[in-house]
Amino acid sequence: MKKLLISALIAGLPGVAMADAKGDEIAKLKAQLEALQAQMQQLQQAVNAATAAKAPEADDNTELKQRVAGMEMKVDKLTTDASEGPIAGLSITGYMDPTYLASRVGKSSGFQFVNHSNQYAYTNSTFGDVYLDIKKTFGVGPMAPSAEVSIMPNRGSGNNLLTSGGNSSVGNNIINTAIINFPLSDTTQLVGGLMNSFGGYEVQQSNQMNTITHGLLYDFSDPGSYVGAGFNWSHGSWATKFMIANEQFHTNPNSASDANSHTHSNSTPTVTGRVDYTMTSNLDIGGSMNVGRQSLYAHSTTTNGTTSTDGTYGYQGTSSSAYSGYYFGELDMTLTGTDSVYNAEIDYGRQKQAAWNGGDAVWWGFSMLAHQKWNSDWFGRMGATLRYDYLNDSKNGGGGGGIALGTGGVDGTNGFGISQACFNSSTANGTDCSGATRQALTAALLFYPTDQLTLKMEIRHDWANHDVFLRSDGNYRKSNDIFAAQAVYSF
Repeated sequence: MKKLLISALIAGLPGVAMADAKGDEIAKLKAQLEALQAQMQQLQQAVNAATAAKAPEADDNTELKQRVAGMEMKVDKLTTDASEGPIAGLSITGYMDPTYLASRVGKSSGFQFVNHSNQYAYTNSTFGDVYLDIKKTFGVGPMAPSAEVSIMPNRGSGNNLLTSGGNSSVGNNIINTAIINFPLSDTTQLVGGLMNSFGGYEVQQSNQMNTITHGLLYDFSDPGSYVGAGFNWSHGSWATKFMIANEQFHTNPNSASDANSHTHSNSTPTVTGRVDYTMTSNLDIGGSMNVGRQSLYAHSTTTNGTTSTDGTYGYQGTSSSAYSGYYFGELDMTLTGTDSVYNAEIDYGRQKQAAWNGGDAVWWGFSMLAHQKWNSDWFGRMGATLRYDYLNDSKNGGGGGGIALGTGGVDGTNGFGISQACFNSSTANGTDCSGATRQALTAALLFYPTDQLTLKMEIRHDWANHDVFLRSDGNYRKSNDIFAAQAVYSF
């Protein structure tokens, strides 16, 4: 009986639930368990020796029972602390992804890592930062509620996208997402907080990407982040997400004031949702939609050298409202194999009065990606990715979605807007010019030295049908090339 009890304890000790606790606490628990295991092994050896010698065991048995009982109490306490203590259900994961990038038109090159920048561009989006995901689960099983916060100080939504409404500036917010999940059943959960949009096949995190840069649809077509509440539902092959939220990128009710101090509030919520159908074990087909109102550019005028808003909205000041209708929909597909991934996506978006000439901004496009892994004799595990993106933003001079045009109706960093040759020859502030149609071809090579470390190299060629890429000498051209290298270490 003693041997059975001791054997059961020894077998059970390694399986004590540690949840996902991290840091010093988990190290202490492991050290204590290892010490207990060593003592249990000594007890087992003592029992075996006593049995082999057939020696009198009365006194020894009493001592062994007392020691085993004491160890049982210690193990019970450790188990309780691990399953019910403050570190129970806590996990901290993340990655670091220092990146080197060289751009031809800007004649710039260098490393990007934890440098503070709130300008979002395809050459400076969500890479070159530290990402932390902190999750606390309250209980076990599918009915356990959870709270999850991701922190991304220099590249996350809080730094380069989110505003607090009104005329607040962007930046200096380390929170990337913050989500509460409360299950109602094993198929339905209530969710609330700050979360990324449901659109597209691409994800934000570098350690889940098969390229370094994001595609054109992720950066400039798909919606961004929302604050709101909704639910997730799944059953069989179907899964659904639904949320009622603020205007994207805003963490409180947004309001804008005109030159006469009148306040205009965006009181119309955004409705967004997604449906996925798992056709087979490796094929998922999904789609998402967004309907609401979105902010318009606050028009300004310059008088006697002083620039101020004039109470109108839109690039040409053609709207009296600070907001206009926003509609977006997309379909995407993911096919996964043992060593391969294939993605496809098609987008369509529209925002009233948000184009350069004051008309409706309309953008549409598609993206295709193929990724393959294999084993190499020289380099070990490695992979390759090829992606093609197309985004048409030509209607009414361009604009809308994630495309923001500046002076002259152009975004020279990302290559959108109207031709500067057309703008310079126009007698109507370029309102008679069409916007750019953009394309990009990306090739990446990946290496996997360890389970935690991924090395990536990427070359990318972007081009447009207009001269919309700003060169370092102040002139514009129709294309740009970049080279990037990245090390992603996950933990």
